[in-house]
Amino acid sequence: MRILLQRVREASVDVDGETVGRIGKGYLLLLCAMRGDTEEDAKRLAEKAAGLRLFDSPEGKINDRSLLDIGGDVLVVSQFTLAGDVRKGRRPDYTAAASPPEAEKLYTFFIQHMRSLGVPRVESGRFGAMMAVSLTNDGPVTLLLDTAA
Repeated sequence: MRILLQRVREASVDVDGETVGRIGKGYLLLLCAMRGDTEEDAKRLAEKAAGLRLFDSPEGKINDRSLLDIGGDVLVVSQFTLAGDVRKGRRPDYTAAASPPEAEKLYTFFIQHMRSLGVPRVESGRFGAMMAVSLTNDGPVTLLLDTAA
């Protein structure tokens, strides 16, 4: 499983001109389920993201507080293109991505687990849809989380 985490001031996702998810301060998580991923992988990355200390304390101490500490929001968007392999040629190879039914199952599980961790607001895109994602990156802070690493 791969997640591109972006710390944001706000983010939203639209499908066919309709806003289907919107958050304030927190994380935009672009999530890609890979072949062979399990619910345990999804659980581990949800817990990792929720616990990462990427927010400053009120006193200005850098990277002192987690998403859970600040009561931040999460917007999860499916992003199979994170599986893209561009080492050969000019066309990305997406065969490392999980099949759509398996990916949707893991995507849904990840969202449910993130909610179970106590994140106050967890929004999502629409799996398999063409989405327009908007964000105001905060920092910017962007990290790649990967179960393979």
